[in-house]
Amino acid sequence: MKHLHSGKVRDLYETDEGLLLMVASDRISAFDYVLEPDIPDKGAILTQMSLWWFDQLKDVVPNHILSGGDDARSVVCKPLRMVQVECVARGYLTGGGLSEYRATGTVSGVPLPAGLEDGSRLPEPIFTPSSKAPQGEHDEPISFEQVVAEVGAETAEELRRITIDVYTRGAEIARERGIILADTKIELGWDADGVLTLGDEVLTPDSSRFWPADEWKPGRAQPSFDKQYVRDWLLSPESGWDKSSGNPPPRLPDHVVERTRQRYLEAYERVTGASFSG
Repeated sequence: MKHLHSGKVRDLYETDEGLLLMVASDRISAFDYVLEPDIPDKGAILTQMSLWWFDQLKDVVPNHILSGGDDARSVVCKPLRMVQVECVARGYLTGGGLSEYRATGTVSGVPLPAGLEDGSRLPEPIFTPSSKAPQGEHDEPISFEQVVAEVGAETAEELRRITIDVYTRGAEIARERGIILADTKIELGWDADGVLTLGDEVLTPDSSRFWPADEWKPGRAQPSFDKQYVRDWLLSPESGWDKSSGNPPPRLPDHVVERTRQRYLEAYERVTGASFSG
């Protein structure tokens, strides 16, 4: 097969029939760095979790999946012409959205009520897009008006509608399983017939924030089922890393690797209700 692209986590190949084979590696990234070592089974967990979610969302938005690959970490999918906007929906305030809110009272230009804290639930889910930066650079929040300028008003409205619908369905299903879906990022593109289609991954611990509902407490950082555990360790005194130094992060210690694997595994099993078999 022809190798087309390698991202932070996924490798993309073209088949002889002109289809795409997408392979999720065990690589993990944080703060725009690919970290070492890999997280065992992470690629397979992400792929199988995405396949489960694609099935749950098939009446919300079409997706790019044609079939599973030869192993648990790969899928065969149809090529899409990707939208050059990162589509993000937030139902809770945290992360970069919290930082922007504290500075301006808004997130991606959307005004929010005063007095919100880290982990606060928003009055309703909001669309908070960002730029799609080249690999190695950081995505930056953009306003809805900037999305309109990039793709046109009609497409921008569709991106917002689909993103909010995906978040809403995902949050409902997660809530039934005792999990809060705080936010999520999705990738959309046009298929050969010009239909906006869900691509890449969806509602995984790499693209979303999942919190245990019974431990949710606004005003502090929330326990999570995603790679926030890795981010927190990197920013802790134990790592000895200065994010602003320009130096790459240190190697993850064994206990962080194992704990991160367990968080991904627990997210998969709690959401899908199935045991992970690799």
